[in-house]
Order: sequence, then C-alpha cells, then structure tokens
Amino acid sequence: MSWATAELVGVLTFLLPGFVGAAVFYALTSHPRPGEFDRVVQALVFTTVAQALTWAARWLAGWYWPAYEWPAGLELLVSAVAAVAVALLAVYFANHDTIHSVLRRIGITRETSYPSEWYSAFAEYPGRYVVLYLKDQRCVYGWLEEWPGSPDRGYFRVSEAVWIIAGRQIPATGIIATLIPASAVEMVEFLTD
Repeated sequence: MSWATAELVGVLTFLLPGFVGAAVFYALTSHPRPGEFDRVVQALVFTTVAQALTWAARWLAGWYWPAYEWPAGLELLVSAVAAVAVALLAVYFANHDTIHSVLRRIGITRETSYPSEWYSAFAEYPGRYVVLYLKDQRCVYGWLEEWPGSPDRGYFRVSEAVWIIAGRQIPATGIIATLIPASAVEMVEFLTD
C-alpha cells in the first residue's frame, strides 16, 4: 500500500504546477470555474507546457554548465514558475481577446474570448460615460469606473453621477462615486467620447 501513496504523491507533485497555473488563470479572469474534470484537463495542459519549458531550461543549464546538477526541489520550483508565466500569458490573451480577434478577422470564428456578451460589451468600451436605466424608471448618467462581471450580481461604480428623473437632470453634488446594484439595472447605454 505504501507504493500507492508514493505514486499518488509523485503524480500530485507532477500536476501541482498545472493546478497553480489554472488557479492563477481563474483568479485573474472573469471566466467561470469549470467542473472538476475540466479543471484536471486544464491542469494537465498547464503541466505539459510547464514541463516542456522546465525541460528546455534544464537543457540550457546543462549546455552552459555541463557539470551542474539540479537540486531535487529546483525542478518543481522552475516548473511552478513556468506554469505561472504561461497562465499570465493566457490571462493576457483571454482578457484582451487577442487570439479570438485574429481568428475573427480571418473568418474562422465569430466568438470572443470573453465569458459572455455582457463582459464583452464592457471590455470593448472601457472607461466611458454610460446611462444606466434602472427598473424603477430612473436613470443615472455618469463615468463608469467599475462594472460587475455578470448582469445579476455585483455593482456598478459610477462617478460624476447625474440622476435623470422624469426628464430632469439632478447632479449628485458632493458625491465621489455611486454604487448601483446590477440587479437594479434594466439596460445600459454606452455613450460616445
């Protein structure tokens, strides 16, 4: 039975950089966390790329310093750092729609790398003046500083807010920012610069 424990520890040590990479990816993007099976698959992908980079680093080290032998923990550390670097690169591509925008231009897909149309609209028009139409027939106009990741939870943070009630503009004087729950918003308009 001790061999099973040793094997399990070895497999977990091998997959650890991939799990760290997947955790970094989901911590820095608005993508929903997948199920357990999908997490393991993503950990395998991050592990594969991290192990390839670790192998390349070990090969380069052996080429420059042929007599150098890596300590036991160094390979795990280099692999974890490589997985984090790959995850940060994946975060950049996902948050900036980099790969999908190229694929859209050449006609392969119409999808974006964003998790929803909601997120895509806010990512396309960041830092704009907006009009938020509330469910109670009021409107607020202002500079959008932050927005929720989904339309049913979270808050909009609006600065320079002007309330529009029954066609009249009522500036919110003396207020730095206003938080408006996403659940209270019926529609969002993005204004031109």
